Amino acid sequence: MRLSRRVSACFSSLQTRALAACLSGGLLVAGASVQAEEAAGNTRWVSDTLSAYVRSGPTDGYRIVGTLTSGQKVELLRTQDDYSQVRGENGSAVWIPSRDLQDLPGQTQRLPQLEQKVAELSAELEGINDTWKTRVQGMQETLDSRKALIDELQAARASLDGELSQARSELREVQAQLGDENKQVLMRYMVYGGSIAGAGLLVGLILPTMLRVRRKRNDQWV
Repeated sequence: MRLSRRVSACFSSLQTRALAACLSGGLLVAGASVQAEEAAGNTRWVSDTLSAYVRSGPTDGYRIVGTLTSGQKVELLRTQDDYSQVRGENGSAVWIPSRDLQDLPGQTQRLPQLEQKVAELSAELEGINDTWKTRVQGMQETLDSRKALIDELQAARASLDGELSQARSELREVQAQLGDENKQVLMRYMVYGGSIAGAGLLVGLILPTMLRVRRKRNDQWV
């Protein structure tokens, strides 16, 4: 149980780190790719101010002919001193202070793109999260099944140890009984042998005496 908890905690920590790293890296890559794509060529954007006045010439002495809104996309035609000539969406060429232009899209244009990238990365991370959960669940199930198998083997071993101990005890009892029976049989053989030897000795002593007595009687009759 402790092993499974440690594995789950380890995978959860690795999963959190992987998700954070992927999200951070994805946002950086998304921002860099958007900036690289939009900064190519002569494309420029009006800086993030409310509005910028445009003039008919490259100095403050020329009259104001209109305004460009924040984040509006324009085409850079040329630059002269502190002014840049740009072409707006209506096709007219006007002059705008170079400080009011920037090489990157404004916040109003970059934010939807970044939000889309974040949504895509979130979906991808969600898929990774589901994959990690599936793998962790599979490993957890494997650990549980192995733990159950180990418990079964331990229980079987304990049962076999008990049976072995009982068999050894029964064997000792049988050996003890066999020893007693061997002793009894040996004693019987000794008694039987002693009886036979005693009977033979008795016969050996009595038979000569009987023969002598019988001879004496025969001699007297003669």
